[in-house]
Amino acid sequence: MTSPKNMLKAWNIRAKKSLGQNFLSDPNMANKIIKLAKIQPDDTVIEIGAGLGALTIPLASAAHTVYAVEKDRQLLGLLKTELLVNSISNVVPIEQNILTLEFAEIVAETGQKLIVMGNLPYNISSQVLIHLIARRHMLSRAVLMFQKELAARLTASPGIKAYGRLTVMLRYCALIKTLTMVECGLFFPKPRVDSEVIELTFHDQYRLPPEEESFFYRVIKTAFSKRRKTLKNALVGSTLSISASEALAALQNAGINPQRRAETLNVKEFIALSRALSE
Repeated sequence: MTSPKNMLKAWNIRAKKSLGQNFLSDPNMANKIIKLAKIQPDDTVIEIGAGLGALTIPLASAAHTVYAVEKDRQLLGLLKTELLVNSISNVVPIEQNILTLEFAEIVAETGQKLIVMGNLPYNISSQVLIHLIARRHMLSRAVLMFQKELAARLTASPGIKAYGRLTVMLRYCALIKTLTMVECGLFFPKPRVDSEVIELTFHDQYRLPPEEESFFYRVIKTAFSKRRKTLKNALVGSTLSISASEALAALQNAGINPQRRAETLNVKEFIALSRALSE
């Protein structure tokens, strides 16, 4: 594997801070991630931010097909050249933002659920996760790299300060597992913090009907929008248009102490609260 620094220099390309570009420079770590992700020969993988191909090229040897999504046109040109040099034919380079990619078209073409992989820039991590949650019926798993701070939020348990809206949304629809840590020194340019690779295995354990699920997400967002307040006070005067008496009644019907705060509720309690409020 040619070092990212040398590859970028040869192509007269600079890493773009605006896109959160930090390229993995250790082939051993790339192989370790693929091994931990348990990619099989019949798997179809969507890679978010293929970049210089550090993960793409070894992924091509493990999976049936890799859809390498990259919005940076310069990098995509470099990636295509790397694929040609390595005689790789089962990678489909796509110049697109992952938030506009039509997952359904790929599922229709492959006839199977997809696995999503990638190193997510901090500034779009939350957006991408919400995007994937909405399309989880087309996915089996996601193996994603996050900055350590965000990884701590995603894996947090109720009662911990890091526990928040995104944590609840993920716990509602997926099993969350930390696979490995990746030191910041294994990237170029070197980021300020280490990263963690997290596996999300999607499930239907708590599956709510679409309208009920949408309201459930609104309740979570409302509860955490004023997380320092008690649940009762967070609900009152919110966009849910709930009075103090209605909030109190809903909390009591859900078996939740009105003095508790959002960060103390687990998924089942949020579902119970959402149902009580909708009634």
